[in-house]
Amino acid sequence: SHYQAKGDDMAKHSLSLGGGKAAFKPEKPRADFPLFPHATGRWAKKIRQRFVYLGKVADDPKGEAAIKLWLEQKDELLAGHTPRAKDDSLTIAGLCNRFLEAKEQQRDAGEIVNRSFLDYKRTCDRLVAVFGKHRHVHDLRVGDFEKLRGEISKKCGVVAMGNEITRIRVALKYAYDAELIDKPVRFGPTFKRPSAKVLRRSRGANGPKMFEAAEIGKLLEAAPVQLRAMILLGINCGFGNADCGTLPQSALDLKGGWINFPRPKTGVDRRCHLWPETVGALAAAIAARPKPKDEADEGLVFITKYGTAWHKDTSSCPLSPEFSKLARRLGLYRKGCGFYALRHGLETIGGETKDQVAVNAIMGHVDASMAGVYRERIDDERLAAVSWHVRGFLFPTAEGGAK
Repeated sequence: SHYQAKGDDMAKHSLSLGGGKAAFKPEKPRADFPLFPHATGRWAKKIRQRFVYLGKVADDPKGEAAIKLWLEQKDELLAGHTPRAKDDSLTIAGLCNRFLEAKEQQRDAGEIVNRSFLDYKRTCDRLVAVFGKHRHVHDLRVGDFEKLRGEISKKCGVVAMGNEITRIRVALKYAYDAELIDKPVRFGPTFKRPSAKVLRRSRGANGPKMFEAAEIGKLLEAAPVQLRAMILLGINCGFGNADCGTLPQSALDLKGGWINFPRPKTGVDRRCHLWPETVGALAAAIAARPKPKDEADEGLVFITKYGTAWHKDTSSCPLSPEFSKLARRLGLYRKGCGFYALRHGLETIGGETKDQVAVNAIMGHVDASMAGVYRERIDDERLAAVSWHVRGFLFPTAEGGAK
């Protein structure tokens, strides 16, 4: 259970409506009474090798409330189902447990990544912290969500705030869709993502999220061998942190100068032509790669000096702080312009070729249009043309051309 407490609907593995040990073990009200007094002081029933608890004996010595609850839930319990909470009994903690169980199932099935699950977990932590775990969902009012939005705005920028509000709405919509409550929650007119205008202003205040050619040149010159290869992958192929951290050597064709690697985030196929500089940097990084501590990381292109992968499912990736450290040392750091800004650079400069379809294929963007449904491949010459155009931006005096 993610939010356990004695005596409420938060217990995940025991459907408990009571808690605490009794000072004595009372007798059954009658011989044929279907429940028994458990040593913890609760009325209980053993079903499918687990105990189901139905309230405190001390509060209900004759078992009248317990037997009523048992008869209400009997069919669902015997069928192996978790009884559906009533609209007036679902607490914030009860909702969060059920919601996170559903997200765990999606994660285990490969439908969402662990980082997404952890984001949902942090969102549920926030709901519990602001509203309290015993607060009933049906009791939430518009004013509560106005207060919650204010709490979020104190700790998050506008983009992060929008993402958090979306996750909260998803969790509470789940309560209605999963029949945990009988009517949808009303959020009020203000509990929504920041407007497009506010987002534009925020982006404008932080400046462009890309590095110019001279800045990338300084980063490449000062970067250690592995980070240099990752920077080149960022501007050559639009790779992000997770892309570099999970890149397998099997995805590389250094002799032919190509890389085939679906985006870990979306699973979209992606193919990119590699520059000679990128090929050389990758070969050097592999040659200097430390021995992995975990055999599961043996096939990765990049391994940290500690022998671990550069991507972490449970925490921030080490690539982000390493890149920021380099940018600060060179006087190139600015807010909102981290390693991912290299991906912005490829999108921006690659778009100058006027072949957005090829740019999208290199970036691994999802094409939800009908054209995307029918398009089965993109010619390598188009992909290479985009790649070499971006190379001309970064290395204007280098020899070479579209392949």
